[in-house]
Amino acid sequence: MGSATTPEKPGPEMQEDTIKAPENCGSMAELRVAIDALDERLVRLLARRQLYIERAAVLKRERRAVRDEARIEEVVAKVLAAAKIAGLSGAIAEPVWRTLIEESIRHELQAFDKK
Repeated sequence: MGSATTPEKPGPEMQEDTIKAPENCGSMAELRVAIDALDERLVRLLARRQLYIERAAVLKRERRAVRDEARIEEVVAKVLAAAKIAGLSGAIAEPVWRTLIEESIRHELQAFDKK
């Protein structure tokens, strides 16, 4: 498996409290700056999640263990519950996470095959 590196910790510019609230954005330019900052934060979190996926490939003894349908549904259910609490539409959360899970499985299979 390739060398994984720990993603940088977000600096003060990446902390949520420095991102302008949507209701405080008075222009499309301000909205775009806030969205770009959130996107960067999401990328950093996804990079960290990927490290866990890569570690799973090391820990699993059998390739068939990479895809776990029960775990997939458990993750989606947890995400939908968290989305509801956070005010994120399930119509956005579910397809995003199902895609994330499928791509993570694909990545994990590739990592598994390299060990």
